[in-house]
Parts: sequence; structure tokens; C-alpha cells
Amino acid sequence: MIALRSVIFNIALYAYLIGAMLVIWPVFLLPRKVGWPAIRWWAFTNLWLLRHIARIDIEVRGRENIPQGGFIVASKHQSMWETFALIPLFRDPVFIFKRELMWIPLFGWYAWKFHMIPVNRGRGSAVLPVLTTRAREAISEGRQLLIFPEGTRRPAGAPPAYKFGVAHLYKEIGCPVLPVALNSGAYWPRRKFLRFPGTIVIEILPAIEPGVPTSQFREILTDRIEDASDRLLLEAAESNPAPPLSEMARQHLDEKFGPAQ
Repeated sequence: MIALRSVIFNIALYAYLIGAMLVIWPVFLLPRKVGWPAIRWWAFTNLWLLRHIARIDIEVRGRENIPQGGFIVASKHQSMWETFALIPLFRDPVFIFKRELMWIPLFGWYAWKFHMIPVNRGRGSAVLPVLTTRAREAISEGRQLLIFPEGTRRPAGAPPAYKFGVAHLYKEIGCPVLPVALNSGAYWPRRKFLRFPGTIVIEILPAIEPGVPTSQFREILTDRIEDASDRLLLEAAESNPAPPLSEMARQHLDEKFGPAQ
């Protein structure tokens, strides 16, 4: 049944994405802010499909920690799920993502329309000046800059691999950074088509205010996100129904919290 639901959901997800992009094309004629509710509608509908087809719900904790105005959101990234599930949580979000996504027909056009920020990851630190300028502009407009500090999806339980980019932006822009932990990789595993029923939890942690030294900031950010994400992963492992975690994830939980009794 899980395999069947997963197949149906995956077909529905991508069919809906294509259909939605064709239907909401009038947003190209509207100012960005006026057209943005169409993207929120797309994200909410994806969550509805996930709930009613794959039997995966969502729980959000820590909404009271979300600051006002513009700031950086630094989120754990374990699956494709975050690319739409985070959208409804913020008033006017802008994603930083790899440049190659801009080349996808329709999708890339929408990313351009809503002023997303593409980066050429192959250039390494050479992209930082342009990225910083674009990010500063977005935050000055009161937008929320969504960044995945590890740069790409990481399997649940994998060792952290945080890049320098988020620390650089924190130092140069001087705005709060909001850490976000989650356990989506337990239910929507990276590079797998199966979707396991249960409740994905997002935990919005207290913001790191400007002024912390860069090296200390990186340590604080990593510790907060990893500790909370590991706790949420353990919560998933002990839930009913519990998703079938990978051997790596189970070993990681055993090393951190002790073997399950």
C-alpha cells in the first residue's frame, strides 16, 4: 500500500506542478507581490496532496520565534519536501538555489519572476560578492532569505556538512538568522520514491541575533540545527507508525542517544 500511495502521490505532485505553472501564467502580468499568493496556493495544495494520498501530515513548532521583517532562514535540508513546505511559514520568502534550476522550462521562468537567487556552485567562494548583494537587497525589502546551509540534501542521520555561505551572509548583512530543524528525511528519504506515513515536524528555533563572531556563529548554528534535528529524528523513530530508517540513521541515533530499549 505504501508503494502504491507513493507512486500515486509522485505522479500527482509533478502533474500538478506542470498544470499549476500553465494555469497561473497570468502572474507574469502582475507585480511580484500581487502574484505571490498563487505560489502559496501551490505549496498548500502540495501539502494537501501529501496528507491525503501519502498520509504524511505536518507539525510546526516554534512559530513564536519568527522575527518581523527581513532575516535569513537557515534550514536543515533532507528532502525535496522543504522546497515547498517552508513557503507558507513566511510572509515573503526568497530561495537561494543552484543556477541549473533556472534552465528548467516554466519553472525557471517563475523563479525569475519571483526574484529567487540562483548561484553557480561550481564557482565556490567567487559567487559570494554577487550573492551578498542580492541577499542584502532582498532583506532590505523585508523578505525572508531561505538558505540550506549544507548546500544540498543530506540523508537523515548523515554527518553535518555546513558551508561557509550562511556565515558570510550573516557577517556581511548583519541581520538575524533563524535556524530551522526538521525530520523530513525519515518520511521522504533523499533520492527514493517511497513516502512513509506519519507526521513531519518542523521546529523553528530561536533566532541568532547579529553581532556574534563568525566562528562562534557557525558553531552555534550547527549545534542548534543538528541537535534539534536529531531529536526530531529520534521522535520519528519512536512514533507510531515509525518510518523505516536507514542503517546509517539508526546507528547515528544509537551513538547519540544510546541503543533503543
